[in-house]
Amino acid sequence: MEEQFWQDRWQTGRIGFHAAEPNPFLTQNLSALDLSQGAHMFVPLCGKTVDIDWLLAQGFRVSGIEFNRGAVEAVFARLSLTPVVTVQGTLTKFSNGDLTLWQGDFFALAAADLGHVDAAYDRAALVALPQNMRPGYARHLAQVTGAAPQLLISFDYNQSQTDGPPFSVPKGEIAALYEGVYRPECLASAPLSGPIATRCAGAEQTWKLAPG
Repeated sequence: MEEQFWQDRWQTGRIGFHAAEPNPFLTQNLSALDLSQGAHMFVPLCGKTVDIDWLLAQGFRVSGIEFNRGAVEAVFARLSLTPVVTVQGTLTKFSNGDLTLWQGDFFALAAADLGHVDAAYDRAALVALPQNMRPGYARHLAQVTGAAPQLLISFDYNQSQTDGPPFSVPKGEIAALYEGVYRPECLASAPLSGPIATRCAGAEQTWKLAPG
């Protein structure tokens, strides 16, 4: 899954993955991570998700990374924030107060860029990647966050019934991807909804990934 694939999706408006309301799996299950107010949350491949707005409203500091500059700018515009924009190597950093978004390649992001991370929220990153890219993504996410706890949202369906993304990443694959780094615990599961539910049956699941 190359950057151009996602840039084309943004440019042509094919962003069915973007929701108008905070994800209920996030709002109902984030408490399982037992975070303190002011904790630093990292959102990989964040797009322009309104989940960022919700996390900020809960008193968290939020960092994210996204390929598309327009999506990053849309978040700040929606929040009526004027970002300080700086170029750091191949990445561009947008920041204002408790919000920092990086525009560029996730794999170019380093732990030093983020600083200490208390938790990661992966709603649409792992499931956006084809199978051959997921192991590298999982390793890099653990590295840049210092293996911070994660709230992960995944899909489990018969991949032969429809093309991703979002791709099916079932329990066994999650366990294999994070073996030796995290202990996965399923917090919630519900039937698929939205556009994908018109193409196949399956479940959308929320996972707590605890270090260990």
